[in-house]
Amino acid sequence: MTSLLDRERSIAPADYNRWFIPPAALAVHLSIGQVYAFSVFRNPLVERFDTSLTAIGVIFSISIVMLGLSAAFGGKWVERNGPRKAMFFSGVFWSAGFLVGALGVATGQLWLVYFGYGFLGGLGLGIGYISPVSTLIKWFPDRPGMATGIAIMGFGGGALIASPLSLALLDTLGETPADAVAPTFLALGAGYFAVMMMGAFTVRVPPEGWTPSGMKEPVADGGPEPTVDGVSVETAFTTRQFWLVWIVLFCNVTAGIAILEQAAPMVEVFFAEVGPAEAAGYVGFLSLCNMLGRLVWSSASDSIGRKRTYIGYLGLGAVLYLFIAVAGTSSVVMFVAVSGLILSFYGGGFATVPAYLKDLFGTRNVGAIHGRLLTAWSLAGGAGAGRADDRQRHRRLPDRSRQRGACSLRALPLRDGRCDDGRVPGQHDGAPAPGLGAPQGRGEGGGSSMIEARTKLSSKIAAVVLWVIVGIALLYGVVQTAMQAAALFTS
Repeated sequence: MTSLLDRERSIAPADYNRWFIPPAALAVHLSIGQVYAFSVFRNPLVERFDTSLTAIGVIFSISIVMLGLSAAFGGKWVERNGPRKAMFFSGVFWSAGFLVGALGVATGQLWLVYFGYGFLGGLGLGIGYISPVSTLIKWFPDRPGMATGIAIMGFGGGALIASPLSLALLDTLGETPADAVAPTFLALGAGYFAVMMMGAFTVRVPPEGWTPSGMKEPVADGGPEPTVDGVSVETAFTTRQFWLVWIVLFCNVTAGIAILEQAAPMVEVFFAEVGPAEAAGYVGFLSLCNMLGRLVWSSASDSIGRKRTYIGYLGLGAVLYLFIAVAGTSSVVMFVAVSGLILSFYGGGFATVPAYLKDLFGTRNVGAIHGRLLTAWSLAGGAGAGRADDRQRHRRLPDRSRQRGACSLRALPLRDGRCDDGRVPGQHDGAPAPGLGAPQGRGEGGGSSMIEARTKLSSKIAAVVLWVIVGIALLYGVVQTAMQAAALFTS
């Protein structure tokens, strides 16, 4: 089993179709993206443990903190061992988190839920989040923004599926939603494990030196481009550019995650006519906006440049946050529409970051550098969620306009994504990217060639099947979300 997870076993042949890779990334990210639907469980867990919203919110905060820490400290391990092994262990930790969490709910031990969904699940979140990102950048070097948008789109859209699915399970697996939390956790854990394992054993890495035919360089913001090799994690970590992007991400997360984590109870508090079903539809609607923003804005950055993209949605985001704080709660339709647009910018900020890092520091260690950057997510996750709990208890909308304004100002000094002299600091030229492995051999003799052909065929079949599964899951989420969210616009 261990040998099947080794990087060398996942190297694709030179003529492998790169469009077989995105469904593997989506399978993992759609699964771990369930964390964005955690607000659906908040009220049932409050009732189950007879505790406060703040105590239940700690579960989510722990998972986000562990996401950032595991991504930061595991980034180099992921780059060294490859996406298949990383996705495998991500699935193990993520599913184990649900199982241990279910045990805690069933026995009335809240600390077990903290340890399970929060700690173990958070480990799976971090490893799973970064594992397919650098792989897709390597497969799509001509469109890195689109590549990261595809990968991270799944994380934003996880709640699109998880929200209506969790609500249906809570309604059918127990007499009350509080009684159904434990079996719902068990069902989700088993289902996500199966899907993530399919993604893990479908993903491939390109052979050394591979480039797509007819590759054209993406549009840059100006100045010389870094080579594909790039810089070390340690060198990137000491640059001013890294920490400026870190601040941008911190502000972006602090502002957006407060809405996502409190979405269901928040909309019920602000509008008396909104019930649990409509609130779940609101969570799914935000997930849809989050997901589409990741793909649309990140893909657009390939054409208009990363810096211009950030200035656009961070600057407009500040205006929208101020508007929703002043007048957004006067109408359900206005509140839902504006907050949905805000969440599309939030998702776009996440999805564009890996491509921005690739522009700054090159391709070689972008996954590990991205992992270090996600420490901003850890700190901001606890800060944004904690303040949202306090605000909600006083029935006030979280006002993030000042944070967004600061974020837009912080985005400006990036100097077109480069150092003062136009270079990426510490960049190496000409050295081959380590860890990619050698191209897959053609085999010696007819038996090896036959085995290779069968493996290649089975991998393609698995990729097609996974595309179908991912497509059906997304279609289910979109339809369910549209049906539930329709009540918000007609109430």
